[in-house]
Amino acid sequence: MDAPKMESLTSGTMAGAGSFRCQRCGYVLNLAASDALSDCPSCGSASFVRASLFSAGHRLDDDGLYSPESEVDREALLARAREWVQAGEQPSGEHLVYEQDGDLVDVPLAREWTRIGRSLTADVRFDDPTVSRRHALIVRHPDGVRVLDDRSLNGVFVNGERVEWRVLQDGDQIVVGRYRLNFLTMIPAQRRTDEIQALQSAD
Repeated sequence: MDAPKMESLTSGTMAGAGSFRCQRCGYVLNLAASDALSDCPSCGSASFVRASLFSAGHRLDDDGLYSPESEVDREALLARAREWVQAGEQPSGEHLVYEQDGDLVDVPLAREWTRIGRSLTADVRFDDPTVSRRHALIVRHPDGVRVLDDRSLNGVFVNGERVEWRVLQDGDQIVVGRYRLNFLTMIPAQRRTDEIQALQSAD
């Protein structure tokens, strides 16, 4: 018996609520019932098929699984992000760094709450259909910094794993819609020097 053929849909279609996968690059959009399909935000294609919610908002490999960046690419981006933060006005503390239109954007995490989403009131705002109005929260506690899914449609991923919440570690990558945000903990230069000297003295 032949497998059922997937119905192909094009951008502009009022397709109803659900997940829709780009047939060119595998990117997945989630729509509410009143939304029309837009062109793929990743490759610009207008051709979609219905998809699973479990792959929402991310590129898929040939097996339909989440496909993260290579470790080489990720380490290069993290190194570039650290250099960018160190050259800025607030080089120490916790930061979110992401790329937008080819430029790096640094968001120092100085407040207890940092809201990420499409809403005009978001502290980190992405005007993009893959991002929910209230997508994620970054919360600073005495015991660490956490990311929480703020009831988003496409979910929040940390290092490729979908999470409801997660305590962040230096170098973690948070995926919100089609955006990848890198969490960095920057130690002041003098403190780093003191720690290195303390380790050398202990040897």
